[in-house]
Amino acid sequence: MVSFSYRAFVTVINEGSFHHAAQLLDVTPSAISHSIDKLEQQLGFSLLIRNRSGVKLTEDGKLILPTIQEILNNEDRLKQEAANIKGLTAGTVKIGAFSSACISWLPGIVHKFREQYPKINIEVTQSSFNNINTQVHQGNIDLGFTCQPINENLIKVLLVKDQIYCITPKGFVPKNGNSITIEDTKNERFILQKSDYDGDTKEVLDKYKVQTNSIQFSIDDQSIIAMVEAGLGMGILPRLAFNKQNSNVTAYPFDEEYYRSIFLVMNNVQMKIPATKKMISCISSFINENYPDQLLK
Repeated sequence: MVSFSYRAFVTVINEGSFHHAAQLLDVTPSAISHSIDKLEQQLGFSLLIRNRSGVKLTEDGKLILPTIQEILNNEDRLKQEAANIKGLTAGTVKIGAFSSACISWLPGIVHKFREQYPKINIEVTQSSFNNINTQVHQGNIDLGFTCQPINENLIKVLLVKDQIYCITPKGFVPKNGNSITIEDTKNERFILQKSDYDGDTKEVLDKYKVQTNSIQFSIDDQSIIAMVEAGLGMGILPRLAFNKQNSNVTAYPFDEEYYRSIFLVMNNVQMKIPATKKMISCISSFINENYPDQLLK
C-alpha cells in the first residue's frame, strides 16, 4: 500500500503542524518528521518550510501536493473497491457544505444514508463556497454543496434554484404591499456578510443598490436574521437560509424574482469511489423528493 510518508506529508499540510498531524495519525511528532525527511530525500528536494508559526509548502511542495493527494485518494478507492468485491459495504464519504445546507439538508441526508449503509463513515465540514470548491478540487473532500462560480475542472450537478428574499423586521410593509422595489431599499440599513456572497446574491445587491453600512460584522445567516429581528436593519438571504427559522421577521420577494443556483460538485476521481457514488444517489433522491421542480420558494 501507499507509503506512510505520503499520508504524513498531506496530514501535516491539512493540520498545519507536525504535532496535530501526529495526534491524528496516532504516532509521535518525531515519526512524522522522520517520514517527511525520508520523503524529501527520496524526491531530492525540500517540501516544507518550518518556522515558529507552523509549516508551509515550498514551491516544489506546492507542485507535488496534488499528485500525492491523488495517490492517497486512489488508495482509498482501491480499498473500497476491494471491500465491495468481498461483499462488504465500507468506506468514508467526506462532505463539504455551506451553513444553510448543513442545517437544512445534511441531517436528513445523513440519517437516510446511515440507515441504508451503516458501515460507511461520513465526515462533514462546514466552510465557505470558495474553500469547498478548492477542497473538492484537491481531493480533500469528496462532495461539496456550493454556489460560488465553479472551478472548470470540477463536475457540477445543479440541485435547486433557491429564491432570494429581503428579510425585514415585523411591521415593515413594502410600498406596493407585497414585494421589495428599489424605492423600498433607499435609505435602509442592511446587515450583510463581509465576504463569500454567491454570484447570484451579489447580483441582487447590485440591482437594488444595497451597500454595506456601519454594522460591519462577519456573520452567518442566523446572526443576520437575529439582528433583523432586533430592528437593526434588513437582510438579503436565499430561502434555504431561513428554511427552519421561527424568527419574528418577514420575508418579502423582490419585484423581480432572483434565485441562486445550488450545485453538488465533485472531481472525476472521487465520484467513482463506491461509497461516494452511493452518497450521490442518496443526495439525488433527497432533492427529488423535496424539490421535484428544482425550485426552493
